[in-house]
Amino acid sequence: MEKPDKREEIVRAALALIAVHGFHGAPMAMIANRAGVGTGTIYLYFENKDVLIAELYKDIEDRIYPHIMEGYMPEKPVRERFIHLGTASLRYFIENPLDFSYLEQFHNSPYGVAFRRDSVLGQKRNCNVYRELLEVGVDGLTIKNLPFVILFALAFGPLLTVAREHILGFISLDDSLIARTVEACWDGIRRYGAVCG
Repeated sequence: MEKPDKREEIVRAALALIAVHGFHGAPMAMIANRAGVGTGTIYLYFENKDVLIAELYKDIEDRIYPHIMEGYMPEKPVRERFIHLGTASLRYFIENPLDFSYLEQFHNSPYGVAFRRDSVLGQKRNCNVYRELLEVGVDGLTIKNLPFVILFALAFGPLLTVAREHILGFISLDDSLIARTVEACWDGIRRYGAVCG
């Protein structure tokens, strides 16, 4: 039963090093050293560094999804669902700064292009809840009729910026400020005069 433990150590080491040093600043030898394994051991679990990077992304995504979906009720009005997703996402990021840093680097690198394309096309694992919510809101005339990429950027982009500012120590988010921030994001995408259903 050694394999899962070693794999987990490699994943933890890669996350910690890449979050701080970036993809190129964390060579496999450094990851192996931090994980307490030989460099060759990494290749027993991951074919190459690109596979390790993609697997680490999937691992993080698999941790986030249950967190944001806890207590989520798809029968609730669009606004309430948006507030739930925005709040849960922001809380996850500020409580898991290494995951956040890794995701930011991943999405803003060539590694993340295919994943972002899948998200835009609605083919990304675990991300359809955001797309579905925005589509329901547009169809129900609750959310502005804009392309998904723009709606997603207006709705969730500011939350990423605010999470970064909290992690860097420029602001300190408490429950009240989180609630007001998520509400401000909702205001950015909702149709004025629409019934928030």
